Amino acid sequence: MRIFAPVVLAALALSALPIAAQQPDAGQIPVTSTASPAIQELQKVEDNWSSAITNHDQYALELVLSPLFVDISAAGVVTTRDQQIAELINPANKGDASATLEQKIITVRPLGDITVANGTYTFTHRVNGVVLEERGVFTHVFQRLHGNWVCVNAQRTAVRDEAPKSGKASKPKSQAELPFHIPLFSKSDKNKDQ
Repeated sequence: MRIFAPVVLAALALSALPIAAQQPDAGQIPVTSTASPAIQELQKVEDNWSSAITNHDQYALELVLSPLFVDISAAGVVTTRDQQIAELINPANKGDASATLEQKIITVRPLGDITVANGTYTFTHRVNGVVLEERGVFTHVFQRLHGNWVCVNAQRTAVRDEAPKSGKASKPKSQAELPFHIPLFSKSDKNKDQ
């Protein structure tokens, strides 16, 4: 019986390994998959936000943006909820029927009543009669407020389109002589020896 007890204990220990391996680390933040209910729920908020921009709907925009909302545009312009609404209802912008916003959530990280969503966006609008399309990625921070999700912070980063590739690849040349100056080893010192 002495041999049997260690074998049983070893078998129990080995059977617990897969369970322990499935548990996330304490420091690891769970990220939801694209089919998760959290992404679907927040995608509806993003769709309402996009619809509010496209339809110049002040009330719908007020429902998705927190009174504490801060936005950092791809150009680095910081605006508040009130400034976003004022821009939306500005008569000069209401005539732009081409203005559309499409936002697609890729990941969601729930942190209690706060959720961080990352995704992609496409913003099409008219500037001086020319239709422009801006593509990029975003990070939106949502807070559950009175049973609904509202965005408290948004940051966008524009993604550059790659230039069409020609037959020959060229590397961009630096305009700087050296990345930093070392007094003992500058170009002028090297030229004296040659």
